Amino acid sequence: MSRNNAVLHLAVVGHTNTGKTSLLRTLTRNPEFGEVRDGPGTTRHVEGAQLLVDDIPLVQLYDTPGMEDGVALLDYIDQLIQPGQRPDGPERIQRFLDSPESGRRFEQEARVLNKLLTCDAGLYVVDVRDPVLSKHKDELAVLADCGHPLLPVLNFTSDPRARTAAWREALARLGLHAIVEFDTIAPALDGELQLYDKLALLMDTHKELLGVLKQDIVEQRALRRHDARHTIADMLIDIAALRMSSPPDPESLENTTQSLRQHVRQRENRCVQTLLKRYNFTRKDFPNHALPLEGERWGMDLFNPQALQDMGIHLGKGMAAGAMAGATLDAFTAGISLGTATLVGAAVGGLWQGADKWGKRLMGRIKGEQEISVDDAVLRLLAVRQLDLLQALDRRGHAAQAPITLGDAAGGETNDDAAPLTRWRKGKLPDELAEARRRTSWSSMSPDYAPGARREHAVRELAARLE
Repeated sequence: MSRNNAVLHLAVVGHTNTGKTSLLRTLTRNPEFGEVRDGPGTTRHVEGAQLLVDDIPLVQLYDTPGMEDGVALLDYIDQLIQPGQRPDGPERIQRFLDSPESGRRFEQEARVLNKLLTCDAGLYVVDVRDPVLSKHKDELAVLADCGHPLLPVLNFTSDPRARTAAWREALARLGLHAIVEFDTIAPALDGELQLYDKLALLMDTHKELLGVLKQDIVEQRALRRHDARHTIADMLIDIAALRMSSPPDPESLENTTQSLRQHVRQRENRCVQTLLKRYNFTRKDFPNHALPLEGERWGMDLFNPQALQDMGIHLGKGMAAGAMAGATLDAFTAGISLGTATLVGAAVGGLWQGADKWGKRLMGRIKGEQEISVDDAVLRLLAVRQLDLLQALDRRGHAAQAPITLGDAAGGETNDDAAPLTRWRKGKLPDELAEARRRTSWSSMSPDYAPGARREHAVRELAARLE
C-alpha cells in the first residue's frame, strides 16, 4: 500500500461501543463525523478523517468497527497455526485474513486488523465504565500481533462508574504502560496535548510532526478564545450603549421597556449563536433560555462628570463652557425650573450647534420624554452568562450529546475559572462600559449607529479584561 510517509496514519480500534467515533469527533472538532448513539455496533465500516495544519494533512485517522468476540477470535487464530510452526504476530494475523472466516464470522474483526496492519499505530479506545474481562485481554493480544504501537485511550473517565485504576493495572500487566486518559465528552483542556505527547513517546520518528500538531492546537485554542472574548465584549458595548426614549405616561414607558428587553434578548441570542459557531457547535448543544431582564435604569445619565466634560468640549463653539454649562445642567436636572426661557433657549441652541449627539436627547428631555437603558445588574448578568458559556464550550467534547447547562449566574463559583465571574458579579464595571453608556451611537440597535475607531478600541480593551 503506497501512502505519504509524511502523514501519520492511525487506526482507532477497540471493543464495540467504547467511543471510537466519539474520539474522532472530538479530535477533529466535527460533531457530524460518523454516527454516535448508545448502542453496540454503530460503525460497520472503516471511515477516515484528517487533521490539518495550514491545509496540510498531518494525521490520517481511521474509525473502525468494534471488535465483538476477542476470545473466539484468538482461539480461531491459534487453530490456524500448525504444530511446530512459530509465526510472528503479523504473520499470524495475515493467516487469519487469508482464511475463510475472515469474510464470514469475523468479518468486522478482519476489517479492523487489516486497517491496523496498514497504519503506523493504533489508538485502543477503552470504556473505563466496563469491567476488565477476558474478551478485552484476548482482543488486545490479537491487536498486539499486528506489530504496531498501541496507545490505550481511557474514555469516560469523568463518569462516577469509571474503573480507571483497574484498567491501568490490567493494561500494565499486558505490557502497555503508555496510557492516556481522554474523556471524549468532557476532555481536559490539555487532553489532546497529552494524547500526542504519549504518541510521540511510542513513535519517535513522528515526534516533529506531532510537535507541529500540538503547537497548532495551542494556537487555535487561543484564537478561539480571543474571538469569543471579542464577541462578548462587542455585545456588552452594544447593550450598554442602547437607550430608548418614551413619553412619560405609564403605558408608553411599559411598552418601551418591553421593547428594550426584547432588543437585549435578541442581541444576546446573536452572541450565543456566534460563540456556538466559533466552537463548531449548534443550537441543539445549548437550548435557548429566556434571560430574566429586570431592573432597567430609569432616567438620563447624561449629567455625570464625564458626560459634562464631553459636553463642554463639544459645546465650545455654540456657547461658553463652564458657568453656562453648569447652569444648563442645573436647569435640566431640576426639570427646567429656573423659569428663564432665554437661558433655556440659549442652552438648547448651543447644544444643537456643538453636539448633535446630545441635542436630540436634550430636546426629548425638554419635551418630558424619559430615557430607559439597561441596568448595571443586567450587564453583569449578561457577562457572567457568556463567560460561563465560553468555559463550557472550551471543555466540551464534540461527541457530547447532553445539552450545555450553565452554572447559577448569581451563585458561588463552580469551577477553576471562577475568578473572572466573581469580578463581574461584585467588582466595578469596566470603564469601557461606562463610556458606552454615554455614546448611543455605539449601539448597533440604535438608529444613529455609527461605529468607529474609538468604539473598536473600547471593544478590544473590554475583551482583554475578559481574559
